[in-house]
Amino acid sequence: MPVDLDDIDRRLIDLLRRDGRASYRELGRKLGVAEGTVRKRVKRLVDAGVIRRFTVELDTSGQVHAISMVSVDPTVPTPKVAERLSSLEGVEKVYEVTGQYDALVVISVSNLAELNRCIEEIRTVPGVRETNTAMILRVITAEGRSG
Repeated sequence: MPVDLDDIDRRLIDLLRRDGRASYRELGRKLGVAEGTVRKRVKRLVDAGVIRRFTVELDTSGQVHAISMVSVDPTVPTPKVAERLSSLEGVEKVYEVTGQYDALVVISVSNLAELNRCIEEIRTVPGVRETNTAMILRVITAEGRSG
């Protein structure tokens, strides 16, 4: 069942995105509500599946990042190809998308040789018809920080 998010819920989610380790007291202070209110709202958002997990974001600044745009042969189900791509070493995420390409593969590896290996492995997956890969030079987050 969908959850209606009010302004406080949206601001709470935004604060948690920026710092998932912030205390309920600190969040309450920033939102102008009591700590107990924050605790109840977080529980409701978790129970409803709006917040699925709290995670750690690693510093990957020393790594090589790329996005490979993949065209899938129409005779092969895209979800099957995407599932196989997601299991490859160096692949962080696979997005099924609309448009000229069928999938976007987010790659994070230690060096250019590993990037080349990963791209070659992507090309050998049954159903992959074409790839177009772009190296990521810089990441700008919603908070405006370079990553």
